[in-house]
Amino acid sequence: MNSRKANLEERRLVLRRVVIESLQPEIDGGKYPIKRTVGEPVVVEADINADGHDVLSAVVLFRSEPESTWRETVMRPLLNDRWQGQFSVESPGSYFYTVQAWVDAFQSWIRDTVKKFEAGQDISVAALLGARLVQSAANRARGVDSQKLAQFTAELKSLLDSGEAVATLARNAELAALMGRYADRSRATTYDKQLGVTVDREKARYSTWYEMFPRSCAVEPNTHGTFRDCIPRLGPVSEMGFDVLYFPPIHPIGRTKRKGRNNTPQPSPDDPGSPWAIGADEGGHVAIHPRLGTLEDLKELQTKARELGIEIALDLAFQCSPDHPYVKEHKEWFLERPDGSVQYAENPPKKYEDIYPFYFESEYASELCDELKKVVFYWIEQGIRIFRVDNPHTKPFDFWEWLIKEVRRTYPEVIFLAEAFTRPKVMYRLAKLGFTQSYTYFAWKNTKWELTEYFTELTQTPVREFMRPNVWPNTPDILTEYLQYAGRPAFMARLVLAATLSANYGIYGPAFELCENKALRQGSEEYLDSEKYQIRAWDIASPASLKGLISRVNQIRREHPALQSDWSLRFHPLDNDQLIAYSKAAEDLSDIILVIVNLDPRYKQSGWIDVPLDDFKLDPDQTYQVHDLLTDARYLWHGSRNYVELNPLILPAHIFRVRRRLRTERDFDYFL
Repeated sequence: MNSRKANLEERRLVLRRVVIESLQPEIDGGKYPIKRTVGEPVVVEADINADGHDVLSAVVLFRSEPESTWRETVMRPLLNDRWQGQFSVESPGSYFYTVQAWVDAFQSWIRDTVKKFEAGQDISVAALLGARLVQSAANRARGVDSQKLAQFTAELKSLLDSGEAVATLARNAELAALMGRYADRSRATTYDKQLGVTVDREKARYSTWYEMFPRSCAVEPNTHGTFRDCIPRLGPVSEMGFDVLYFPPIHPIGRTKRKGRNNTPQPSPDDPGSPWAIGADEGGHVAIHPRLGTLEDLKELQTKARELGIEIALDLAFQCSPDHPYVKEHKEWFLERPDGSVQYAENPPKKYEDIYPFYFESEYASELCDELKKVVFYWIEQGIRIFRVDNPHTKPFDFWEWLIKEVRRTYPEVIFLAEAFTRPKVMYRLAKLGFTQSYTYFAWKNTKWELTEYFTELTQTPVREFMRPNVWPNTPDILTEYLQYAGRPAFMARLVLAATLSANYGIYGPAFELCENKALRQGSEEYLDSEKYQIRAWDIASPASLKGLISRVNQIRREHPALQSDWSLRFHPLDNDQLIAYSKAAEDLSDIILVIVNLDPRYKQSGWIDVPLDDFKLDPDQTYQVHDLLTDARYLWHGSRNYVELNPLILPAHIFRVRRRLRTERDFDYFL
């Protein structure tokens, strides 16, 4: 008998009537987490339905990684069985979420009981059914809640002869709240995956980067700069509004096969070499180039930078010069060629004989990975919390996924920027597996169509859930054709585009603010006299510098929350393809920024923009003001179509704040 009962128990089905499908956001079936920063909402949607016509209830379940119990927030139905709920993430680290839904017998009872009463039907039996449901909830509840539910049970039983009273009690908000709190979820359906959220600090969402070679910061020309020489440069960087100061590699530079000026393979004795050829007798990846100074000098620089609101970011370049100690001590970490020599980096026909890549397919790769992890932790222990990672796409994906997880387990505030100018799917893979931010193709997107298509993809498709763009108009490796031939107006236009299309952007300076645009040769994107291979003396006080415009643009970014995130970006029709128009807005529309840029660096362009009045909640019958934050000019616009004109030789862009007219004048400036 007992055996038969056990067999029956094994065969007994638990029928779960609710189906949960098409949950979003979900990256690659839940393999990778989505990204958020502290305080941001996670909006969750799913298709939720069941057989029959019963009312359903659903919640988003969420917890941070240290928590063992789930918190929950109620989901609401949208259209066509689509449901939505949201929760906020409160601290850096990892969160998890899923969805649970059930047939809500009490809500179904409320709906049906009220309908029966309104139809004039007898609802005495319905009252008893309701009492049974409430009593069941009372049994699940504890303390005062249980007592209160028991009172509601008794009240329902006492109202059998009064349909109106039963219907009124069915609508009781306190009862509904208690029943929701103690709903019967014994047959609830829980989505079959727990999905992840990687939560970063705010700087992952909004940051303003400035790249600078410390060796070019000396006061005297043709002198190797030091960290102490960088301290006076912090003021100008801060005044321009940058909050991240990024240095190329600061380590000793190899001498074997050293590259000379303009990447020549025949260097002079005084050529300093490329900082990316890491390692010499003085040390490797945890050493500082002796001519830059000491670790104490670097820490003093960090302290001075923090006082000005600037974080120092370091380059993480996992490669070696032939003189690196690793090459001598761990030859097994490199690929040995048939002639016994070490394989250098190359992209045929280009040769980079001053750089040896690590060989991650070596049987000693585990020891290599552990060593590289120690390098990262060493610099974290010195106070570095931001890394720009050089060419991550040339190392195994598994390595980065492992390394970033190892770092974030102890230091969730660390930011990794992927310098991966490679194929789109490779860039996306790196973003999915953990990189906080990523370089983009922005530098080569010049036309209205290209910019619109690309940034719509980055901000309005599922890509935005895992990839945060960090856009740069130039880098030490990239001097685009547009900047080479279009002069100062091109630099101004690309600055405004970078700073307003993306909440994270950077420039390589002082080359950018001084409009440096001489290429090594025609058809090349390499700078002539590139700072990668020689020390440069920059006239940062030049009256031709764009520092005034840069300062103003970055001030606008700081003062306007609409520009500090990306998801609100929308492009707007403008009947001239040389003019691009787009907006960003705070969720409550308290801050609306409308940007118009002339993409033609040579000629004045004009056209008519279609302003989305409904989206901005602007009264079509009322005048509104657009306040140009670059020039302080104010224009009164009316209706959706308005005229714009931009001369690139003066200023190729408007950054408008859209201001509504107040219904009651309290001030001379009566737009808000």
